[in-house]
Amino acid sequence: AQGFESVTTYIQSGNVIFESKGLNKEDLKKTIEKAIKEKYTFHVQVNIRTNKELKGIVDNCPYKEAKVEGNGTKILVTFLQSTPSNQKQEILLGYVKSPERLTIQGNEVYLYCPNGYGKSKLSNTFLENKLGISATTRNWKSVKKLYELSMN
Repeated sequence: AQGFESVTTYIQSGNVIFESKGLNKEDLKKTIEKAIKEKYTFHVQVNIRTNKELKGIVDNCPYKEAKVEGNGTKILVTFLQSTPSNQKQEILLGYVKSPERLTIQGNEVYLYCPNGYGKSKLSNTFLENKLGISATTRNWKSVKKLYELSMN
């Protein structure tokens, strides 16, 4: 719908891979948000990353030494709507407690939660509240799969 091509979904958590020609990311975001609102009568904040951006996210994971492939659910990426200010980043970093780790790179936050994300204080809602930015979080296994699907 909406003129998108090669539309594929990945698990039932709002992951959609598609091709689109002519619209920039902001226009795509607005078009998709409007279509969801019209069909379901509620607003959903949409995050868009290109396959080139996903490649950069995968390639630049700061926790490679944590044997990323074996820790597909202990390493997570939070996709932010925008880049947080340095002040907000410093505030957030003050909440990180060992052995957890958190790295902010532009519009992404990488989390390493060796004891599991479910036990971490660094939830998606917590990050949104501390940064004041809408976000969505995916585990490493999902991030890798989304990148792979975007390359097809």
